[in-house]
Amino acid sequence: MRATFRPPTDVAAYRFCHRVRARFADTDAMGVVNHAAYLPYLEEARVEYLRSVGHPYAELRAGGLELPVVELTARYLRSVLFDELVDIHLVLASARGASFEIGYLLTVDGEPAMTAVTLHAVTGAGRPRRCPPWLVDLAKA
Repeated sequence: MRATFRPPTDVAAYRFCHRVRARFADTDAMGVVNHAAYLPYLEEARVEYLRSVGHPYAELRAGGLELPVVELTARYLRSVLFDELVDIHLVLASARGASFEIGYLLTVDGEPAMTAVTLHAVTGAGRPRRCPPWLVDLAKA
C-alpha cells in the first residue's frame, strides 16, 4: 500500500472541518508547535469526521473493525504558534479493497499551514477486511 492522494491547498476541496487550538504543551521554547504534535490534531479530526457521518470510531471498534494508520505523509508550509486556532480540513480521498486514504489541509486564519495524507488499513480480528460499503460510498461522494 502507498498513499497516492496529493492534498490541495484550496479549502473548497474538503468536505469537513474541525477546529483545534494549539496548546502550550504542543510547542517548543519558541512557542512553535512541534512537528510531532500535528499527529494528534489529525487523529482528532478523523475521529470527529467519523462521528459526523454517523460512524463513531468507538462503535466501529465495538463491532470488531479497526482502522490503523499504516502510512503518513506531511508537508509543513507555515509554523503554527501557541494559542492559534487551527482549522483541520479533511476529505476521504479514496476507499478501495482493504485500505483508504484521508487528505488534510491545516489552516490558520485561512492560510495553509500543513497538508497531510493518512493511509489506513481496514482490519478485524487482526486480519485485513474489505472497506465497509458506507466508506466506499463516502469516498465516491
